Amino acid sequence: MELPFSQTKGSFLIKLPERMRPGTYWLTTRILLQIIFPLVLLVLLSTWIYRHIITPLQQLEQATTAFSQGNFDVRVRASLGNRNDELSHLASTFDQMAARIGELIAKQRQLISDLSHELRTPLTRLDIAVNNFEIEKSHQHLERISRESTYIRKLVEDTLTLAWLDNEKPIIQHEKVDLVDLLDVVIDDAKFEFSDRELILETPNHAVISNSSHQALCPALENIIRNALRYTPIGKKVTVTLSQQVGSYCIEVIDQGPGIAPEYLEKIFLPFFRVNNTNEDGSNSFGLGLALAKRLLNSVRADVKALNNENGGLKVVIMIPIT
Repeated sequence: MELPFSQTKGSFLIKLPERMRPGTYWLTTRILLQIIFPLVLLVLLSTWIYRHIITPLQQLEQATTAFSQGNFDVRVRASLGNRNDELSHLASTFDQMAARIGELIAKQRQLISDLSHELRTPLTRLDIAVNNFEIEKSHQHLERISRESTYIRKLVEDTLTLAWLDNEKPIIQHEKVDLVDLLDVVIDDAKFEFSDRELILETPNHAVISNSSHQALCPALENIIRNALRYTPIGKKVTVTLSQQVGSYCIEVIDQGPGIAPEYLEKIFLPFFRVNNTNEDGSNSFGLGLALAKRLLNSVRADVKALNNENGGLKVVIMIPIT
């Protein structure tokens, strides 16, 4: 290092040892700042990005594999914590899909199990009737065979309809319906089938609704009214009333049957739900009638619920929007 004097032409020279000269560190420092340090930052950033993206994707892959192997309870969103990005939204969508598919598969399995149980009894009776007919050649056994065959066919048809309503959104042709005319037809058919019960209908002169469907309302009302008649003892009555309320019409079907325990009032709309009370044919199953009725009514924005009547029996209340 050279230091010049201001008043003379001479200078003062200081010679530093090699290790104290600053120029020897510039190359190392520049390599650290321009290459190694950015490279370390790049590696750290890449590792964080990799874990941030790949980890949830791996969890989704594991969940998908588990779901495909039959584990319908697997979920992903909770394992991603509080993150709120596209991957968390994808996980939420997967969870919703898994829940929906799992629910459908569980319903189908339960429906198949219940159907096999329901078919066992009529098939046994049919087999006995066939054997007896082969021995006795009696017309009575032929009638029993025909009755059991009709019951089995109806049961299978209702099961297929229920499965379709559970899995598909029905396309209903919206139309105007006069509930009074519709109830008149349903009541006339029910009176013919249950001539040993009294059936009372109370309605106004007209009750026209729009954006509804004969195709959905007619079988729904038939199932509910026939169910009430089936559980009403011979000689007793079933009352059907139609009244207008704010924005809707209310149909009440009141029977004089044994009623239902309060904890079962919502469950009777499940397929093949069974209670301890037995109906006239010795069965304790509600079959598919009320389950189908509820789904058909829901397809036209109507609602149905069951209550125990104050004077005994069961009351089924149906609310149908006017428009």
